[in-house]
Amino acid sequence: MPRHVERILVIKLSALGDFVLALAAMKRIRQAHAKAHITLLTTPPFEALAKICPYFNAIDTGGRPESFPEWMALRRRIKAANYERVYDLQTSAQSSRIFQLLRPHPPAWSGVAFGCALPHKNPLRNQMHTLERQADQLMYAGIWPDAPTAPGSAPPPDLSWVIKAEGIGRPVPGANKPRPYAMFVPGGSAHRMDKRWPVEKYAELARILYARGFDIVIIGGPAETDLAHEIQRAAPRARDLTGRTDFASIARLGAKAALAVGNDTGPLHLAAAAGAPTIVLFSKASNPALSAPRGRVAILRADNLGDLPVAQVAQAATSLALP
Repeated sequence: MPRHVERILVIKLSALGDFVLALAAMKRIRQAHAKAHITLLTTPPFEALAKICPYFNAIDTGGRPESFPEWMALRRRIKAANYERVYDLQTSAQSSRIFQLLRPHPPAWSGVAFGCALPHKNPLRNQMHTLERQADQLMYAGIWPDAPTAPGSAPPPDLSWVIKAEGIGRPVPGANKPRPYAMFVPGGSAHRMDKRWPVEKYAELARILYARGFDIVIIGGPAETDLAHEIQRAAPRARDLTGRTDFASIARLGAKAALAVGNDTGPLHLAAAAGAPTIVLFSKASNPALSAPRGRVAILRADNLGDLPVAQVAQAATSLALP
């Protein structure tokens, strides 16, 4: 076990799917440093979720400074906190820049920043799935000596703390049984349209699943309301929750869902981590071997998602979740 460390900084800035996967490493860091004061350096979108996470004592959302005064303010905050160790789970140019900002006497730093004290030196790190890669990083840092690093072996993120906060439990015996519901996540990053299955195919899938006994719940940001409306034209009883859910509520919906179907995007990672049987659709724009959600997950791939047939997704839905 590592020596006792009093004050720790964990860095994870974005994006949502990556943040969800990093929760597995964050949990291990908390287990290894049970009595430490741990601060998460992140960005504003993750503040609310991080505040209810049991792995952290404090949240700093200033992890992406832009102006020189903001960079200097971040440096002062980190220096004043006297962190004894930093776990950089972002391992990007941005987070490495933070390390260089702290010279000449940076804290003991786990990551890939040039000159750091606890470097992740595995030359194959960029060919590993995020879960195994971060477990391997923590092995190099000395806090996970038996880290599971073989492909598919690392534990998925645990979102039970989100679900417990809402008090979700089993149905009350004798209560009317609601129809099972399928969560749809038809959107994603606006600048990565090549990662989206066409909305008309989601609409056709909604019609099929509704006929099979599923209610449909559509998740996304405010900019994706038009997608929900197009799906509703095929399945008028589908419920549009675009723009109405935060990250925690998406996880809670996922915990009770019979099925989640969506593109390779953050909300689908939340649903899968919360326990939803999940179908995730991958184009050639991203590699599921590096970043797919884990759990009860079916991965469907097509170089061009427009070529992925509705019938194939509907068959996978039947295999994963029968109402």
